Amino acid sequence: MTIPDPESFLRSLYKTAVDAVSAEKCLPAFLPAAPSKGRTLVIGAGKGAAAMAQVVEQHWQGPRSHLSGLVVTRYGHGADCQLIEVIEAAHPVPDAAGQQAAARILQLVQGLTADDLVLCLISGGGSALLALPAAGITLEQKQQINKALLKSGASIGEMNCVRKHLSAIKGGKLALACGAARVVTLLISDVPGDEAGVIASGPTLPDATTCAQALAILHKYAIAIPAAVEQHLRSGAGETPKPDHPLFAQHQHHIIATAQDALDAAASAARAAGIQAYILSDGIEGEARDVGMLHAALAKQIADKNQPFSKPCVVLSGGETTVTVRGKGRGGRNAEFLLSLAKTLGGHPGIYALACDTDGIDGSEDNAGAICAPDTLERAASLGLLPAAMLDNNDGYSFFAALDDLIVSGPTLTNVNDFRAMLIV
Repeated sequence: MTIPDPESFLRSLYKTAVDAVSAEKCLPAFLPAAPSKGRTLVIGAGKGAAAMAQVVEQHWQGPRSHLSGLVVTRYGHGADCQLIEVIEAAHPVPDAAGQQAAARILQLVQGLTADDLVLCLISGGGSALLALPAAGITLEQKQQINKALLKSGASIGEMNCVRKHLSAIKGGKLALACGAARVVTLLISDVPGDEAGVIASGPTLPDATTCAQALAILHKYAIAIPAAVEQHLRSGAGETPKPDHPLFAQHQHHIIATAQDALDAAASAARAAGIQAYILSDGIEGEARDVGMLHAALAKQIADKNQPFSKPCVVLSGGETTVTVRGKGRGGRNAEFLLSLAKTLGGHPGIYALACDTDGIDGSEDNAGAICAPDTLERAASLGLLPAAMLDNNDGYSFFAALDDLIVSGPTLTNVNDFRAMLIV
């Protein structure tokens, strides 16, 4: 079987994957019933928080006069809400707008009763957006540590462990502030393994990690620790409520969209087009360039030997790779993965690949990711581009920008992390 336009085919799979995990598609079925007496307060944070709030308003069955709230999302990720206020703030490094939004959310939940419902809308990115440093720690100190973690190669679980213990609101502390109110948390998962308490650092969910673990992570990556932060962690002042805390017995949470959902949708679309599809994993982690090399080796094995799958086929994977930044170039983890893959493939015929973040933003750039084809290296050579040198400089964005092979989707208003698709024909 031949595919007339392999690159368009891969782009269509990415769109299908993103659409499958949109708030509009996934959230309505999980909306709780409105309380019979009290009011409903909607709070939340993340790249999809405003879109989730909009869907709540559109599908809410209770009295609209009893519905209000505030969510914080990334700049450019807002949505038109009438009853729920939307604030935009910085990501991935927090700013004063995120700090002010978090403080306001903490104030909004004060004084609630058992008659009230708190509906918390959480998606990836919420950890940086809900930035309220613990007492004695400044926003500047959190920014410094956050920047260092982002460059260190730390996993999302490690980063969020640190964030929880430096925060006045994350790691279940927001749930404590809700008092007697019933809390229902709806989450779009951007973390490998879909552990609810890791998503956006779990502001309304219990936390099993400790201050000692957070401190060990900072030491592991040789991150400079301000004295106030070290004292905060060593003293245990930043400890979080644990899973056995009685408050959480009456709370509920539901993960409404995952990387697996996105991969399943893309696989179904490929099969409907007559192409067999295989999902490697929804939770691949590790250095992006190493993951790229392994994917390339698999693609060549399929292309050359029809093992472990027969061509034509699509191989899909998700998760969250990391980049240990050593160079000074531009490029998120998906561009780095794809540049490593293209370099390893060496122009092998019949192999095409796409790697994008489902939120539409690869790292902190303006692209979702990029795409490569058998002629990628040949075209790069004609422009004088040096793939190995650009990979060493963490400059995948510039490489694919020069080839006009970036994928720019704009904010998708959802986030289940990386989406990778390889087409072998």
